[in-house]
Amino acid sequence: MEKYLVPLKFSTENPKRSNLRNRWKRSLLELNGRFDPKYRHDLSALLLQSYHEIGVFPHLYHVNGVPCDTHVRQIFNFQGIYLVSVTRSGCLTVHDFETLYCQSSDVPNLKEDESKHVLHISLKQQLDAVRWNLANLDEVACTSRKGNDIRIFDIGYVSSEPVEVLQTRRAINVIGSHVNKGLCDIAFTATDKSRLIASDTHGMLNVWDRRMSVLPCLELTTDSRSTLNSIQLHVDNQIIFAAGKHGSIYMWDLRGGRSSAAFQSHKEVCHPPLASLKLATMLEKIGSLKEQSNIVPQEIHSIDLDPSSPYQLAFHLDDGWSGVLDIYNFQVTHVHCPPPAWLNGPNNSADQLHLRKPSWLPTHSIYSVGSSSDHGIHLLDFYPDSSSPSHVDFNEDVSERNSHGKQNRFVPLSEGVTACAAHPLNGTIIAGTKDSSLLVVSQKHHCTSDTEIEQ
Repeated sequence: MEKYLVPLKFSTENPKRSNLRNRWKRSLLELNGRFDPKYRHDLSALLLQSYHEIGVFPHLYHVNGVPCDTHVRQIFNFQGIYLVSVTRSGCLTVHDFETLYCQSSDVPNLKEDESKHVLHISLKQQLDAVRWNLANLDEVACTSRKGNDIRIFDIGYVSSEPVEVLQTRRAINVIGSHVNKGLCDIAFTATDKSRLIASDTHGMLNVWDRRMSVLPCLELTTDSRSTLNSIQLHVDNQIIFAAGKHGSIYMWDLRGGRSSAAFQSHKEVCHPPLASLKLATMLEKIGSLKEQSNIVPQEIHSIDLDPSSPYQLAFHLDDGWSGVLDIYNFQVTHVHCPPPAWLNGPNNSADQLHLRKPSWLPTHSIYSVGSSSDHGIHLLDFYPDSSSPSHVDFNEDVSERNSHGKQNRFVPLSEGVTACAAHPLNGTIIAGTKDSSLLVVSQKHHCTSDTEIEQ
């Protein structure tokens, strides 16, 4: 019988350490049911490769039987079950996500079923921002840079009238004339359904307590009268960040900050920032970036906190650059610098007139950004570690041995993108375009030539 047995060959060589590490990674997962964070980062390369466009829905809707005249762009906000969007011509729409997703998967390039809309109304006014009330998901709020009010709608009621309208306080200039202050962005707290914050075109944040008045109970001020394009509330619902036209990021503590009684005192309506940071100055501290670029102050289009790592504040600039500010040490840790739009021709420069609204994916610290020059989105690996290809301390020589295919990626799409929103559970990306179409970008099992590696 011995002749049928294969003799066991003993190797005198030690097993490779890399194989042992991989084996232990699997064993740890089996033991505690959790992925090691760096192992998850290794797997995120496959996630980046999987995204592609699965559906296009032109804005061919009707209001009271008349075609909607929406144009220019859409701004989105996800709640999970529903997706809300606004357009510059005044269209407010609440979509059922499951219906939208299933329809795009079955028959791409099909008109969206308007009968499935939860709400679709035309407010006959430019709309620039929309948000869900995090403490009451039946409510959505929208506002405009052309007006000084916030309209709040309850999607539980089939009505074209808002349930409440909030207004800013009237401002008077040095010659006694009224100053028109438009509103740019909105934020709700997750713990108080009555608390709402909005930035305006005069360098101020307005804070409302809806139980008290339709006017702000507090005004958070800056050292500038420039527009604050974007605001972001920290997960603790106490710290708020704002950024805008002059390239600065501001931070306030709603509990009072430098003057602890400011928030409780009704007599003191103004409150300076706890910190003010000039982003261009911080970018100049990155030696390799300063050697290659002429860094000048740029308008900040958007800021957004990473749901995976809440200390990472992403920013997106007018010239198409994106990056991450570590709010614990106030240092820029990641930067992505695509070629400027004008390299592709003078027509692309006009796209800079539209503010772009990127979005984080719910996991893996991946930032989705509409391209300023091409039809598509950048998927940026902003993992909080030097293994990220966008990290300022990224070492290309080391990464070639240990990167496991980590790369930023550009996903070509059928239209130019101005706004992105990601589903909070499955990571499906909904993109609003310059032609007011709605693009569904989701994952597939295998990477094809539609996905490009980005250096």
